[in-house]
Amino acid sequence: MASPQCCANPPTLSPGCGDGIVVDDLGGVRAYTAGSPDSKHAVLLISDIFGFEAPNLRKIADEIATSGFFVVVPDLLYDDPYSTNNPERPISIWIQSHSPDKGCQDAKPIIAALKNKGISAVGACGFCWGGKVVLELAKSCEIEAAVLCHPSFINVDDIKGVKCPILILGAEIDHISPPELLKQCEQALCLASVESHIVKIFPGVAHGWTVKYKAEDAAAVKRAQEAHQDMLNWFTQHVK
Repeated sequence: MASPQCCANPPTLSPGCGDGIVVDDLGGVRAYTAGSPDSKHAVLLISDIFGFEAPNLRKIADEIATSGFFVVVPDLLYDDPYSTNNPERPISIWIQSHSPDKGCQDAKPIIAALKNKGISAVGACGFCWGGKVVLELAKSCEIEAAVLCHPSFINVDDIKGVKCPILILGAEIDHISPPELLKQCEQALCLASVESHIVKIFPGVAHGWTVKYKAEDAAAVKRAQEAHQDMLNWFTQHVK
C-alpha cells in the first residue's frame, strides 16, 4: 500500500510550467520534453502520484537538460494524477487504475521511440510511484542506468533482477521505504553482483524531499539539490 507520506504536500499542478515543451505523442504518450532532441543521450523522469505537471519535477528536467541530455517526463498517469481533494477516490482506489507495472509497460514504447530517433543511451529516474516503474525497467534491459528517489512499492526480491547501474536515494524519515529496507536492497545488489550500485540515505529528510520541497525553504531546496546533483552525476557517468 502507499504510505500517507506519498500523499503529503501535494504540488500545485501547472500545465504551462517549465522551459521545455509538451508533445502530444511520444511512444503513444503525452510528455514534457526539455533539451535538444538531437542529443544522443536521453533521461526519462517518471513522476510520483501527482503526475508530470508538477513544477518541481519539470524544473529538475530543465536542469538535467542543460547538461546535454534530452529529457522526457511522460504522462504515464494519462491526465489522472492523484487528488487529495477527492475523498471518494482514496489512494487505495486510485492505485488500482495506475499500477507501477502498467507504468513500466507504457514506458517501453517511449524508450523505443527515442532510440528510433537516434538516441543511443537512456537513463531513467523515478520518484516515489515512479521509483517502482524505473526499477522494473532496470530489470528489462530497456535502460542504461537507473535512479530511484524515495521509491514506493519495492521490496528486496525486486532487486534481484536488476541488470544496469542503479542509484537509490532514500530518506531517513520514510515509512514506506525506510533505511532498513534500502540497506537490505543494497545487500541484495551486492549478492546479485550488480557491478555499479549505490544506496545513499539522506539524514533529516522525509519521503518525497527531492521533488516536493517548497521553493521558499532554503534548507529543503539545498537538500533536494544535493540529490539532484547525485542523479545527474550518475547519468553523466553511465548514460554514454
